[in-house]
Amino acid sequence: MGKRSGPSLEFELPLLERGERVVGIDEVGRGALAGPLVVGAVMLVAANPIPDGLTDSKLLSAIRRSALEEPIKEWSHSWGIGWASAREIDAWGMRTALAVASTRALNELSERPTVALIDGNLNLLISPIQRESELVIPELPYGSMPVSTLIKGDRTSAAIAGASVLAKVARDRFMRELSNEHPNYGWERNVGYGTESHMRAIREYGPCAQHRQSWKLPTP
Repeated sequence: MGKRSGPSLEFELPLLERGERVVGIDEVGRGALAGPLVVGAVMLVAANPIPDGLTDSKLLSAIRRSALEEPIKEWSHSWGIGWASAREIDAWGMRTALAVASTRALNELSERPTVALIDGNLNLLISPIQRESELVIPELPYGSMPVSTLIKGDRTSAAIAGASVLAKVARDRFMRELSNEHPNYGWERNVGYGTESHMRAIREYGPCAQHRQSWKLPTP
């Protein structure tokens, strides 16, 4: 049998073999102009067969991502989704919002993981700099957890890839629902990102409460 293409359990397996509860973490929405930041978490305790077709959510069609949602949930020992709103991003800054959303995702798991694999080069479980804000920053209790950050981890680690798909499906679904309340911005298509049509709509109608007011938004 040939080597499996796409994400594997290469990083997870040594940890699982020594009894760790391994959580893969990835975020979506960091670069959007509107809507929440969403973090997915997928925890594994055994090296079960990976769902067919699982890979980085950005490489999948919307239909394929949706089709993978339930298989990923069934494959995982536990999973969680954490959110940080546009208002929280404005108040706390992105690094703290990432840490809070990641904490909320891990809080949804059935038990506490013992080690984390995180997409990218940042430890999303900590916030090195916290600005003063009228919004209270929740506790960040996972900062001491052992962490491995993996560049393009959503293409190499199955747990991270699973987290990326769950987060993307959840956020896209939320933005489509939100577009019914704010139909001028085309969120059912651009899901809050800075497409030309979205930026044109902001210039025409102005930003709404779901836009990140601290960002450099288009002006009339």
